[in-house]
Amino acid sequence: MAKQGTMDLTQGKPIKQILLFSLPLVVGTLFQQLYSFVDTVMVGRLIGEAALAAVGTTYSLDFLTLGFVQGTCAGFGILLAQSIGAKDPAEFKRYFWNGTWLCIILAVVMTVATFLLAEPMLRMINTPEDILPDAKRYIQVIYLGIPATVLYNFCAGALRAAGDSQRPTYFLLATSCLNIVLDYVLIAIIPMGVTGAALATVLSALVSGLLNLGWILRKTDLLDDCDGLRGFSKAHAAKLYKVGFPMGFEFSVSAIGAVIMQGAINSLGTAAIAGQTTGEKIRRMFTLVMESIGVGMATYVGQNDGAGRYDRIKEGIFAGMTIHAVYCAFAWLVIFFGKGWFTEIVLGADAGEAAALSVQYLSIISCLFFLHGSVMIMRNTLQGMGYSLHAVLSGVGELLGRAFGGWLAVKHFGFVGICFANPLAWGFATLYCTVLVTHYLRKRMNNAQSE
Repeated sequence: MAKQGTMDLTQGKPIKQILLFSLPLVVGTLFQQLYSFVDTVMVGRLIGEAALAAVGTTYSLDFLTLGFVQGTCAGFGILLAQSIGAKDPAEFKRYFWNGTWLCIILAVVMTVATFLLAEPMLRMINTPEDILPDAKRYIQVIYLGIPATVLYNFCAGALRAAGDSQRPTYFLLATSCLNIVLDYVLIAIIPMGVTGAALATVLSALVSGLLNLGWILRKTDLLDDCDGLRGFSKAHAAKLYKVGFPMGFEFSVSAIGAVIMQGAINSLGTAAIAGQTTGEKIRRMFTLVMESIGVGMATYVGQNDGAGRYDRIKEGIFAGMTIHAVYCAFAWLVIFFGKGWFTEIVLGADAGEAAALSVQYLSIISCLFFLHGSVMIMRNTLQGMGYSLHAVLSGVGELLGRAFGGWLAVKHFGFVGICFANPLAWGFATLYCTVLVTHYLRKRMNNAQSE
């Protein structure tokens, strides 16, 4: 269908196809997280520990709001992938244009609402008064950049749905480099503080989104001959809404647990915030690889579901779990030997309590990475099959896990409870998704055999 860089995931060995499709996503994610890590280092070293805590305390709110945007766009991509698998280019175009109209509405509503509610949300999670001004400045700039986030996620998702995971990765690599340069310019040369760090992120996302859109329009035939297909269709918009918005809510429901957990962290003081922020940044450098493989899994399942290849979906699940098992062992080994060094890079050699808490966080959470890998495979399989509502309910499991971890931290175990919050969330969600995947896949395979 597209001229360059696409893959037909309904053919070939599943483990090979998933790896080949996911590898560019992994490379892009690693590089994206590298610039995020560099951003953390620059904020911590050039502005200070308080500024790092201010940026870190916004993570749960980013997860809550931007996660909704990312999840919704990912849901739209599922229907695009199913159209590719069904070899129906006209449906792809209808879904793309109706997705565009919905994205415009989403961007406007989310930008206005989040910008106005930034300070109340920060106060809701007990942000300490000494870091509140910086936290507000940072997150308001991020929220003003929501249209850029929507543009990037929707256009990159459309290319991936068509089997092209390479071009979004190339563009991400280029704009990650741009982000690092802008970080240095807007923090070290032009001393804009945390505002500069946020502005660098937004500008880079905008450039990346424009590059993906330009490639779709100029270098593929995905949107050729769209006469009569650009108009608003209630039927297609309804299907996009049915799949996309539940996935967005799944991200947000899960993030509510992160918001509750952040409130618990904030109650432990600035050192705990800085320590957890540092540990979490380092943790995400490793687990975002798992999330990239999950994105690849959703596209793989979407194409095979559209083609009615349920046997390949089952094979793909085992392939994905095998990939994650090997990677989790490798990630644990690297963190076991490198956690102190990684922490020192961010906080410096004299960080004291914050550094000790970061090391403790990494020591505990890295032992439970396999839970994160499992939920990425099972949840994205559900999403690829179109069961987005159940993905939302799996997010409830994550909410409960993080909320329970926060409660343990405040009432009994202090920072140790925070260390177990994410693994508890992953465990609850994995259990739920595994039961549902087993049920629905068996049902579809039985129906296919009886026809």
